[in-house]
Amino acid sequence: MSGKGGLDKMNRIGILGGMSYESTLKYYDLILQKYYDRYNDYNYPEIVIFSLNFQKVIDFELGDDKVKYIEYLMTGIKSLEKSGVSFIIIAANSPHAIYEELEKSSEVPILSIVKATISKAKQENMKKLLLLGIKFTMQSTFYQEHSKKFGIEVITPTDEEQGEINSIIFDELVIGFFKQESKQRLLQIINEYKVDGVILGCTELPLILNQNDTDIKLLDTVELHTEETLNYYLSL
Repeated sequence: MSGKGGLDKMNRIGILGGMSYESTLKYYDLILQKYYDRYNDYNYPEIVIFSLNFQKVIDFELGDDKVKYIEYLMTGIKSLEKSGVSFIIIAANSPHAIYEELEKSSEVPILSIVKATISKAKQENMKKLLLLGIKFTMQSTFYQEHSKKFGIEVITPTDEEQGEINSIIFDELVIGFFKQESKQRLLQIINEYKVDGVILGCTELPLILNQNDTDIKLLDTVELHTEETLNYYLSL
């Protein structure tokens, strides 16, 4: 089968993954699926994945040594650079807390999941968003710092709700467990807030929640990030 999509392209996508393996697999699957849906051929993008030690990432985010956290993620980025990637995506939301530092130290572009998500919110004329994710993401400000540039407010659930969401993600979703009662609890939390949309700000959340579950607009960060990835790849 022949086609025009990725034919003769010498560019290569780098994925910094392992945070968790469930979402990294989804990234790989979606990029290639999106390519095939567009071109109906097998000239898939070349992709290199560097899978980080997830426990180390968790420990760095729970600790206070930002420098060592940056250094650890840079080991993966430098490995991807050596493999000849043209650009990199980080297949997780929480490491975007140090996105600017990573981008400055990288020799190739790093596509931001935050920018892709807020860009979609802007296109949809959303003014107020609810951010769901692991506790580290919900208690950080990197989404708010970017969204306020476009007049978009990002709010988070209560501390108690954040604890519940964090437990669902780490005790279930990252290891492939999807409980109906957990899904219903997430939907209950969403329905408590009057917002224009909800950021699924953990790359495992789209594994249990989708737009068919609610009338409130869901911003699927994995979907938006992989769409941006393919568009960028095809533009090179």
